[in-house]
Amino acid sequence: MDNEHAAARFAELFGGAYRRFYRRVPVGQHRLTGESTATLQHLIEAGPLTVAEAAAHLGRSQSAMSEMIDRLERRGLVARVADTRDRRRTLVWLTEDGRNALDEARQVLSELRLRDAFAGLDDTERKMLIGLMSKLIDLPDQSDNERGSD
Repeated sequence: MDNEHAAARFAELFGGAYRRFYRRVPVGQHRLTGESTATLQHLIEAGPLTVAEAAAHLGRSQSAMSEMIDRLERRGLVARVADTRDRRRTLVWLTEDGRNALDEARQVLSELRLRDAFAGLDDTERKMLIGLMSKLIDLPDQSDNERGSD
């Protein structure tokens, strides 16, 4: 099978795997909005920030960012802490619940569904699948440099 056909078949299989193993959040269980997820993700990458810094980084007005931080704080996902280097500044940082919520929001696939499916494979097949998937993901990406991104 050549690269073109292999890529098309893998894309088809990946779509099927996504549809089968997608993590469905039960009705009534709180899920982060895209904006909340982006805010928490940025904080985890950038470190503690002031509301003004977060607003500038995310391209939001300071008032909109302040409202977002207030909502996240009420849910216990972030906390405002004094800057140890400058007590006049207040920083926003993730709480343990915020980190957990972000980890959960990043989970696309249901580990329970995958665990059940992996039970149908023997140990050698599981290791082979994981090994090949890891190798595929770790290969250098040539397409962005050569043709531009899709």
